[in-house]
Amino acid sequence: MRKSLTIGTAVVTVALLLTACSSNDKDVSSGTGDVSPGFLSVADTSLPTGGTLHADLDYDTVEANGLDPRYATTARSWTIEGLSYQTLVTVDQKFGFKPELATSWDIVSPTEYVFHLRTDAVFSNGRPMTADDVKGSIELLQESKSSWALQLGPISSVEVNAPDEVTIHLSAPYTALLGALANTPAAIVPAAEVRAGTIDLAKQMVGTGPYVASSHVQDESWTFEKNPHYYDAKKVGPDTLDIKIVPDEASRLAAIRDGSVQYAFFNNADTLDLLAGTKEVKAVNQQNTDFYYLILNSTDPSSPLHDEKVRFAVNAAIDRAQLSDLTLAGHGKATGVTPVGLPGSCTPSELPSATLSKDDITKLLKDAGASDIRLSLVTWNEESAPGKIAQVIQQQLRPYGITVDIKLVDTATYTDVFYGGDKTASADLGISWYAGYGDAAMVSRWWNTDQATFTSRFMTGSKTLNDLVVQANEEPVGDSRDAVLTKLCAEVDRTAEQVPLMTRPGVIAYRTDKLSATINSTEGYGDIFRYLTDFRLTGSK
Repeated sequence: MRKSLTIGTAVVTVALLLTACSSNDKDVSSGTGDVSPGFLSVADTSLPTGGTLHADLDYDTVEANGLDPRYATTARSWTIEGLSYQTLVTVDQKFGFKPELATSWDIVSPTEYVFHLRTDAVFSNGRPMTADDVKGSIELLQESKSSWALQLGPISSVEVNAPDEVTIHLSAPYTALLGALANTPAAIVPAAEVRAGTIDLAKQMVGTGPYVASSHVQDESWTFEKNPHYYDAKKVGPDTLDIKIVPDEASRLAAIRDGSVQYAFFNNADTLDLLAGTKEVKAVNQQNTDFYYLILNSTDPSSPLHDEKVRFAVNAAIDRAQLSDLTLAGHGKATGVTPVGLPGSCTPSELPSATLSKDDITKLLKDAGASDIRLSLVTWNEESAPGKIAQVIQQQLRPYGITVDIKLVDTATYTDVFYGGDKTASADLGISWYAGYGDAAMVSRWWNTDQATFTSRFMTGSKTLNDLVVQANEEPVGDSRDAVLTKLCAEVDRTAEQVPLMTRPGVIAYRTDKLSATINSTEGYGDIFRYLTDFRLTGSK
């Protein structure tokens, strides 16, 4: 465990930036333009397949349940495990749903979905996938009681109609079902072997996907080889994928610059500038539906944040555009609880907090009888952005008589502060991020205190908000659902117990002299290898 540290430096720098953030001297648009609708880069698939792709990632799978996809909760776990596993459906570059292990589906009614399955899908152990595996995989996920089992929604039963057809029955409408089925935790596994105990999902990945793991050293490296049983094996680009886990961004920068890797991921938006002009390296800014959010602990009666007026004032005092400029080089986008850019998402500029003036904010605090407020803020130090966000928020709240004491801690300590034990969280404020997924209502389930009990140490919640979350997930796609999503965004914004701040973009860099890559403009499940099978290694030019 790393020693926690209190921020006392760089505040002067941030303060100076706050007074000069509108200069816009630098062009930060490079690396952000689409070369084709929905894509930052498109591979030349006419090039020959084969070869070894060397890639650097920031962290490894981290779950206590090992490699079992049902328990995967992080973007890297979804990415890495997604090389071997497939789901019934997946998403396209515009967040429409398209077939993967299901060739098509029929929505018979809001509570009945019929999926027609591929007949050529084979697990990496050589056994063909059947409808029984689909039924069994969904039931195994439900039994896991994992966070993704909650996202799966109100599935009452799965019926096998034929060897290549299943029906999913819901106890209530759930429009986000396809979005829940499109992520790695909903992977189809060899269910009979898992039940029998002959395959341990925690230790072994046996899926129908394009790659099979041949070696793994935790927190150091992975090697994947092409799965000979994959139905489109001849179209898979690289034969081998060599992944190095490199937490240090400077080391990843050095590797992409010297060509020892052809593909690397970065959390720091400044990477676009750091790699600008680097010969034969292209860095692109990939937007995500993931977003940073601020916890405002409402559960401590002795805290000023116990008062909704104070929480709403704090929320309104945060300038998202300035926050993005100073911490993410302007690449983060303001968002409501429905991730901006997803179909049906609400308009951030129309949120209640966005319409308040400085005088309105001051009056809110005065009406609440709040003055000389002192708040503690805890966030984690594995990435640079949360600490930077904390510093800017600290400066933005100061003119309103709100003092923020910041502490950066390791992830384990952060988790203990907000999620460990039964007592109220020991900090007033916290900064973290949520995955945004592929349906506008999915992430809002973490605001439903009847379902997401992990928020109970800092979130009081309300029946109104819980009901809106349920309604947003049940309402069919269309104008009526959009209206509910708008109400949901406003309620989350007004009650201000967890408030979305801005999207969490990432930077992907690749060697143009060695790799032809397909990269989507916006990602919903953190899968930076989503189009890996299209990649082509080009060699030196």
